[in-house]
Amino acid sequence: MSRRREFEIAFVGLKPGVHEYNYVIDDRFFEAFQQQDFRNCKANVKLSLDKKSSFMLLKFEIGGTLEVNCDRCNSNLPLDLWDEFNITVKMVEEPELMNEQEEDPDMYYIAQGESHLDVADWVYEFINLAIPMQKACDFDNMDGPYCNKTAMDVLKKLEPEEKEVKENPIWKGLEKFKDLEGE
Repeated sequence: MSRRREFEIAFVGLKPGVHEYNYVIDDRFFEAFQQQDFRNCKANVKLSLDKKSSFMLLKFEIGGTLEVNCDRCNSNLPLDLWDEFNITVKMVEEPELMNEQEEDPDMYYIAQGESHLDVADWVYEFINLAIPMQKACDFDNMDGPYCNKTAMDVLKKLEPEEKEVKENPIWKGLEKFKDLEGE
């Protein structure tokens, strides 16, 4: 079976009810897409497809690990993936028009004559959405096991030195009015 056809679900022959599909995703899956900001992906995707008479409810459960560069120190940082996403797929006469007009991102339309549902693009999208926007070590002092010590030293040198705050003599006389506010 080709790698791409693995993600096509022939739903026409399925009985109404819940059907489960499991996918193991690695870096080879992402070769068909643009270059990613992560590597060493070992994700598991559990898809529950609840087939009804005129629509399907899809629940994607994303789990696993991958590796990113830390936004702060640029070292390799392993991340755990865990997230859930739901999609409702309805069968309609004009799916292209309905998909253009639909504002809900969790709603998708297909033609009534369709027999297969390709979930590869959703798997790709949901794995990317499971990655946090800020990818940084959890340690504020950059002293964690994955932190780059050289980067920490450079960042400390770039911090501005604290300067003594000198009081401006213009405001000195206004202090006496501060006490009058409470009266």
